[in-house]
Amino acid sequence: MNSSASSLITDTASLAAFCERLKGADFITVDTEFMRETTYWAKLCLVQVAGPDEAMCIDPLAPGIDMAPLYALFADHSLLKVFHAGRQDLEIFFNAMGQVPAPVFDTQIAAMVCGFGDQVGYEALVSKLAGANLDKSQRFTDWAQRPLTERQIVYALGDVTHLRKVYLALQKRLEKSGRAPWLDEEDAVLTSPDTYKVDPREMWRRLRARTRAPRMLAVLRELAAWREITAQALDVPRQRVAKDDAILELAANMPATVDDIKRSRLAKPLASGKYADGVLAAVVKGRAIPDAECPKLERDDGWDNQAPRAVVELIKLLLKARSEANDVAQRLIANSDDVEAIAMSDTADVPALHGWRREIFGEDALKLKHGKLAVGLTANGKSIEVFAR
Repeated sequence: MNSSASSLITDTASLAAFCERLKGADFITVDTEFMRETTYWAKLCLVQVAGPDEAMCIDPLAPGIDMAPLYALFADHSLLKVFHAGRQDLEIFFNAMGQVPAPVFDTQIAAMVCGFGDQVGYEALVSKLAGANLDKSQRFTDWAQRPLTERQIVYALGDVTHLRKVYLALQKRLEKSGRAPWLDEEDAVLTSPDTYKVDPREMWRRLRARTRAPRMLAVLRELAAWREITAQALDVPRQRVAKDDAILELAANMPATVDDIKRSRLAKPLASGKYADGVLAAVVKGRAIPDAECPKLERDDGWDNQAPRAVVELIKLLLKARSEANDVAQRLIANSDDVEAIAMSDTADVPALHGWRREIFGEDALKLKHGKLAVGLTANGKSIEVFAR
């Protein structure tokens, strides 16, 4: 490895030459350092890339540097890009490039398929698969400050140099197990532009509304959209504009005046600042939506309000059993929302009822729900067993 100083690219010519050397490689490993604590959009501070024989840090904040050669490399569909937990990295590149780097291989997802547990960390994988220990002392460093120190550069390079060995080890395990196709669905999500596009009018769905009243949901949709658009325009986190609880309370109370906003303990800060007009306009817009166009939270399959808890808990036990039996992380097979959806509907549109997930879990979850299977403890009480009824 060269000295850390020579491992930092700060000009376009050096970046173009490095990218040219990487063309034709079987794969490259990629990581980023960014900051997002005070902004809506992530601020890219450093990009680390490793090929078979060299690794470099690229400084996107260097004066005059043009990142186009790197983005062209990322857009090369003949070159595999390897990330670990790369969703945020890919979002950054999507916003910068206008497209998602592809194809990709995410080692965290691959590790979940290979039985390393839910959301296994990079440090653990490096220890187990590359036989190395990482120095994580720079984890919370200020990556926007210049000049970068030697320790920062060495630390950053470790996130892509060890990733080469991690990828090769996981790829070998996937080929041996025949599970490589299991990653196709996850990779399709990671490389879909829809994954990273933010539709302000859909942001209300992320809020836990305590009502199904269409009119309140209409107001909630407009308020959530206003908050998202405002946060994007000001480049501040959405919670800096208004907390979730404040948005929910505003939707419930539908204030008509600034004084109405002030009566809310949670929303009161919005009354005295620059946001009051936006809040009131969003409420007016939501109240004016025709009844037939108000959003609805559909209730499925005839269940009342929510899935019976006993059914949900039984399906969760089955999920645990199938996860252990197949040595696959539970989270990759199904999450809590998936389990709830299956409990409520046999035709729920969730990943757990499609493809390989249905084969190892989904089909049995439906049988369990309808009394054709049962779950219980083994005689020694140390594990879960599934049996036909």
